[in-house]
Amino acid sequence: MLCWKKKANLFTIFTLTCTLMLVFTCFYWSQQLIHPASLKSILTCRGQFAQDTITPLSDNKTFVITAYFDNRENITRVLSIVQRLEVKHLYCWFCCSLNANVSITVAKIKIGCHRKFPYSVADVLCVEPMNCNPTYVSIHWSPEGDIDQLPTFNIRNRVPKTFSTEFTVCISTMFGNYNNVLQFIQALEMYKLLGAQKVMIYKTNCSQLMEKVLQYYITEGTVEVLLWPINEYLRISPNWHYVNDGKDIGYYAQLATLNDCIYRNMYRSKFVILIDLDEIILPQKHQSWKEMMDELQKQHPDVGMFLFQRFLFPANTLYTMDAFNLSFWTSIPGVNILQYTYRQAQVQAPGKLIVDPRKVIHTSVHKIIKGLGRTQTVSLEMAFIQHCRSVPHSKLQKANLVRDRVLWRYNSSLIKNVNQVIQNVIGN
Repeated sequence: MLCWKKKANLFTIFTLTCTLMLVFTCFYWSQQLIHPASLKSILTCRGQFAQDTITPLSDNKTFVITAYFDNRENITRVLSIVQRLEVKHLYCWFCCSLNANVSITVAKIKIGCHRKFPYSVADVLCVEPMNCNPTYVSIHWSPEGDIDQLPTFNIRNRVPKTFSTEFTVCISTMFGNYNNVLQFIQALEMYKLLGAQKVMIYKTNCSQLMEKVLQYYITEGTVEVLLWPINEYLRISPNWHYVNDGKDIGYYAQLATLNDCIYRNMYRSKFVILIDLDEIILPQKHQSWKEMMDELQKQHPDVGMFLFQRFLFPANTLYTMDAFNLSFWTSIPGVNILQYTYRQAQVQAPGKLIVDPRKVIHTSVHKIIKGLGRTQTVSLEMAFIQHCRSVPHSKLQKANLVRDRVLWRYNSSLIKNVNQVIQNVIGN
């Protein structure tokens, strides 16, 4: 009898041990980024995992930015830049998670707004194979080759997530050794006052001082910088329209960054704002973007894309700021947007956008090329864009302008916040 009890106890201990080991194993794998079911797939379909924002393919005529799963059309959308007259055929090499096989499908190349430049932004559309459930994809100019020699891209947005921000500002692009430090700080602080939680910047190059400012905002958690070395691969034209100057693509491929920013924030942000650093969307009836968008959505519940009109505030009609004791701002490179208190009477077409990214399929700078639903133009009584820059009309007179100090509603908080950034980054 005693011997039987000992055997029963040993059997109980053995059973409990096995159970605990099983529970621990399941818990361990549930905490890993790579689950057992996909581990073999990742090891087998290793390829060359792309780390950069721009990845050239071996044909030297195709540049891949990022791959996204688009559940609205049930495809993998690979944002790219292609030689539009020469790249006619591309293939999608999917790494299937279930069996670690490579499945190849023919891609559809949808050219974006090219303005007649040799290279254009393009959506490479990949229909996913049946029973594949891919996590990674490669793009190749041939259906034949070695997967190990191809760059491999993680397919983002596979699983929708809960929004982490309400407003994300997309800035594209920072180039020309950008050094307009004062206006940058003022713009960032205004975006924050209006309700932005994240500002994404596609950076080609900037000054050393600007790098310090960017690092400050990165550490703060406001700014996310994505390197955009497009000039290392293509000859960049400063113009939007092709002027036969031997350049490959216009204006630092800005359309590519705007579309990438929309898809990157598809499930991270409720709204995406497409503006430049010399532009601020200023509510007229509200203090914040949230209050403004709440009312706009109440008025237009079926709309997810809103176009804001802009007024030009020319730089040659500046207001003196002596009363604010901001003389130390003059030591900071850049312009002071609080001095821009006169605007042109007529709006400057075209405008800029605040969008629900889940309603946008493809955008240009000033309008939605393809979206779900219509775009609503916002009335000037609701809001407008203050666009502060120099103008080519050097003889523009104040008599032809309208005095407008709507930005000054925020001047107390703005000055305080800008001073704090300058002191933290640059010092007295």
